Amino acid sequence: MPIPLFHSIASWALKKRITQIELFVKYPNETQQEVLLKLLNTAKNTEIGKKYKFNSIENYEDFKNRLPIVKYEEISKSIERCRQGEQNIFWPSPIKWFAKSSGTTNSKSKFIPVSTESLEDCHYKAGKDMLSLYLNNNKDSQLMVGKCLRLGGSGELYENNNSYFGDLSAIFIDNLPFWAELGSTPSNKVSLMTEWESKMEAIISETLNEKVTSLAGMPSWMFVLLQNALKRKKVKKISDIWPNIEVYFHGGVNFKPYKNQFENLFNDKQLKFYEIYNASEGFFAIQDQNNSSELLLMLDYGIFYEFLSMDSFNDLKQNIIPLWEVKVGINYALVITTNAGLWRYLIGDTIKFTTLKPYRIKITGRTKHFINVFGEELIIENAEEAISLSAKEFSVSIINYTVGPVFMKKNSKGGHEWLIEFDKPPKNIEYFSIFLDKKLKELNSDYEAKRYKSMTLKKPLITIAKKNLFYEWLSSINKLGGQNKIPRLSNSRKYIDSLLKTNI
Repeated sequence: MPIPLFHSIASWALKKRITQIELFVKYPNETQQEVLLKLLNTAKNTEIGKKYKFNSIENYEDFKNRLPIVKYEEISKSIERCRQGEQNIFWPSPIKWFAKSSGTTNSKSKFIPVSTESLEDCHYKAGKDMLSLYLNNNKDSQLMVGKCLRLGGSGELYENNNSYFGDLSAIFIDNLPFWAELGSTPSNKVSLMTEWESKMEAIISETLNEKVTSLAGMPSWMFVLLQNALKRKKVKKISDIWPNIEVYFHGGVNFKPYKNQFENLFNDKQLKFYEIYNASEGFFAIQDQNNSSELLLMLDYGIFYEFLSMDSFNDLKQNIIPLWEVKVGINYALVITTNAGLWRYLIGDTIKFTTLKPYRIKITGRTKHFINVFGEELIIENAEEAISLSAKEFSVSIINYTVGPVFMKKNSKGGHEWLIEFDKPPKNIEYFSIFLDKKLKELNSDYEAKRYKSMTLKKPLITIAKKNLFYEWLSSINKLGGQNKIPRLSNSRKYIDSLLKTNI
């Protein structure tokens, strides 16, 4: 099929999807109840369906009262049985793909089931919706006359008893429909390369002469790719290499610390940024407005959502609510039931609703990514906001950072140590620390209380990381790749001490 004809057909098909999105926006609660009943009916003859008598569950209350909330550790044995070849355990269709979770640098791996239904009706559908929403908001877009430069993670896929496991992006690329391949660069062969630094060079070589109109990938790794492209071409702006880029689709980490860096890579042309929220377990939300930090919760992907207020997080039997009971501004842990056989699964992410008509959210962090060594209850949302405001105040760019506790000793109080890699450090790091501390106190009353007259907490200790420290550290632990992330906050010094050993 000629490329221009393909793009015309694709643009028409993507715009048609907007009508369906408008439908679930208009009837969100009915859509979610329909999704739940369909999931239950589909899996009623599976092992879990028989155990909890799915065939007699008639409504959400039955479902809520009958099935427990679970974490990965509680279902890992069932998943391992499936990986060894057993089927019809938690989902009726054969599951042969498992996404090896690398959401943190924790060495313990999770193997998340990926069904045919979740690939087709969730992940690939979301990829089309991402384009649909963007085109709907930008009528004069030339997005479809070029290609998307995609940056995935590790390309290694391993076979295990006729099942396969590896990075989620590798599973996607290996199963991509033809329409997605036509509109993407680099080739599948290069995208699935294993060794990260060689892969980076191969991506640049293959894409330099392509007409690239969009970017897609995690900010930390995309920024490295773009910097390498500038070095290769010996130019100062990405616009000098790919002048037709109009949008960057990003996700995986908070974008605030990166936005200025990306804007500085382009000329006067206004680059648009569109955030997505996807994970190994599913694709959940997409930015549906230009110049917005809010994401539209996608309700017809075969995922049923429930929410647990973080105020009640330690009591999983209480206060679990469906979509139609949520409120704006509450920090919720996300619980999902999916078309890959995850039932009332606590994913570990936290979100807040910004509006209820339609249901839009912001990602606030992780249930485990916080510091609460001294009762300060500092969550990732506070840290990201404070460091972003501090960077803006001092006109610096943050490349990467992590925070760990400074434990109390006999003659000294506790505190937090921030290990920060700047593009260029601020001239006065002491003033930077004071300003960061001020913003943290404004954003978090518990932190402010513990900082009162430095009775419990000292002001933040800022340690400047050498150039490329975080990159070198990830390389040293074999964690280079598009899906790997630096742990931002930790209640231990495990990560920061390991990084400091490399910061020489």
